[in-house]
Amino acid sequence: MRHPFRTLALACALFLAACSGGDASSEPNANQIGTTANPLIYEISSADGGVEGWLLGTIHALPDGVEWRTPALEEVVLTADLLLVEIADVTDRNSNAETFQRLATTQGLDPLWMRVDPELRRPLDTLVNLSEIPPERFRSIEDWAAAIMLSRADALGSPQNGVDRAVIGEFQDREVRGLETTASQLAIFDDLSSDDQRDLLEGTVREWTASRDNPGWLIQAWATGDETVLEEATSTGILADAGLREALLVGRNRNWVAQLETDLALQPRPLIAVGAAHLVGPDGLAAMLEARGYTVRRME
Repeated sequence: MRHPFRTLALACALFLAACSGGDASSEPNANQIGTTANPLIYEISSADGGVEGWLLGTIHALPDGVEWRTPALEEVVLTADLLLVEIADVTDRNSNAETFQRLATTQGLDPLWMRVDPELRRPLDTLVNLSEIPPERFRSIEDWAAAIMLSRADALGSPQNGVDRAVIGEFQDREVRGLETTASQLAIFDDLSSDDQRDLLEGTVREWTASRDNPGWLIQAWATGDETVLEEATSTGILADAGLREALLVGRNRNWVAQLETDLALQPRPLIAVGAAHLVGPDGLAAMLEARGYTVRRME
C-alpha cells in the first residue's frame, strides 16, 4: 500500500536536522504507534572483514514515550569512538533560529496567497491558520522557508525527542562532529531557483491536503526500519523532481561519502547517525559505501 506523505515534513524528520526546531502542534499516543523498535543500523566492514564503523538512521522528531533503543543500538553507542551527525549544533535553538531568519527573510514579497496557484489558496489559508503563525509574518518570508514553516503545522512529534539529539547526549565524553552546519543545510533551500522554491511551497500544500488520514505512517516506517517504505518516500512526491532530489538528498550523500571514506580509513571508529532517508536506496549512503568496496550489513 502506498503511504501518503508530505515531502517537507519528511525532509525535516528524516534528512534535514536544521529544519526540526520548534515544538510539535499535536502529539500521538506513543502506544498507538504499534511497532516493535528496529530502526536502521548497519555495520560497515572493510574488504578484509574488519569493522570500520556503523550507520544509524535517525529521525529528528518523535512523540513522547516512543521506545526506540534496541540492544544492537546500545552496543554500538557504547563501542563507537566518535559520533558523526548531520549538524553538531542541532540543540542550539537560538542560533539556529537566527540563521533561519537571516536566510529566510526578504522584504517586499507578495502576500503568500498570491504566490501559489489559485486552486491552492483555500487549503493554504487553512494550513496557515493551523500553524498559528500570523499571516502577515509570511509577507517577508521566502517561499522555501514558508514551506518549511507550514510543513510543521500539524506534524507529529517533538524535536526535543529527536534521535540525533539523544545520541549526541550519549557522546558527551567523546568527539562529536558535524558533516554540515545549520547554515549550510538551510542554504540548500535558499539556493534553489525561484521555480523550485514555488514548487516546494505548492507541493507542501497539496501533500498536506492528501496526507491527513494517516499522520503517523512516517514514525511507524522509521521505527520498524521499513527500507521499502522509506526508499519510496525519497523518490516520490516533490522528491520525484530530479533537481530537488539532487539538491536535498543525493548531492549531499555524495559529499558525505567522500568525507566518510577518510574517516573510515582511520582509527577511531565512528558511529554515523544521519536521517534515515540518507541510508536507503541506490543513492543512499549504504549503497555508495558498498560501491567503494565496503561491506554494509544491517544489524538486527
